Amino acid sequence: MKYIVILCLFVVSFSCKEEPKKQEASTKSVLIERLAYQANKTPVISVHRGGKSIENYPENCLETLKYINDSIPAVYEIDIAKTKDNVLVLMHDNSLGRTSTGEGDITNYTYQELLQYNLEDDFGNETTFKIPLFKDVLIWAKENNVILTIDIKKSVSVDQVVALVKETGAEDISIIITYDMKQASAAYKAAPELLLSVSARNDKELDWLLHSEIPTENMIAFTGTRLSPEAFYKKLHDLGITCMLGTLGNLDKQAQAKGDRLYKKWVDLGVDVIATDRPFAAAASLNIKK
Repeated sequence: MKYIVILCLFVVSFSCKEEPKKQEASTKSVLIERLAYQANKTPVISVHRGGKSIENYPENCLETLKYINDSIPAVYEIDIAKTKDNVLVLMHDNSLGRTSTGEGDITNYTYQELLQYNLEDDFGNETTFKIPLFKDVLIWAKENNVILTIDIKKSVSVDQVVALVKETGAEDISIIITYDMKQASAAYKAAPELLLSVSARNDKELDWLLHSEIPTENMIAFTGTRLSPEAFYKKLHDLGITCMLGTLGNLDKQAQAKGDRLYKKWVDLGVDVIATDRPFAAAASLNIKK
């Protein structure tokens, strides 16, 4: 009888310990529903590198995000790098030279050492702004309901980025950028509750995605920096997938030279998100206001 009682207590104890595991399912980011394709929806401006070619406002700078956000509604593409002491910061290049008063690779510096340098704008003007912590940007974005699309550099693991997103409770404002199926699968495995920007520049890449483990509801399709046929955008829309076009580069230059009305033409073709180096001009053309 004694052994039967002990066995029963063991079974009850084991059952109690196992019960919480059934409640560990992650809640999906609200962006999965919010950014799903809908016909006649207001187009979205995505600000490349958090804002480029703005005098006295450097790229990948928290003050620049705040400056643009005061004027237009937008999402912000930011680049995540890692310091020598494993701190995540915003920086596009491996080297400090182009965008700050520092020199050499960012991985050669601790975060505290980076604070001796100032950020520079695209015209070489030194500012008083510092290289921002990714954590601080996440907190600001969450507090202001600003969406971030997060470009993870090769030196940084997606797991480390996702961990910080979860630590700050920023799942509902964060999109992870991927460039190929390997990255997309790794990101989905690390964070199945998050929305992913996936590369779908043609039917072949789309087919890879459709035969992957990633649900279409978790996808925003980056269709590249060239225009796709209207039928391709329609195919994505029929799958419920929002389309993003990178106008940064040649298409932005075309719009600047031939008239900003081109942004409206591209939206009419089927583009839902314009990823641009000219956020103010694109927003004005599309009549997107605060």
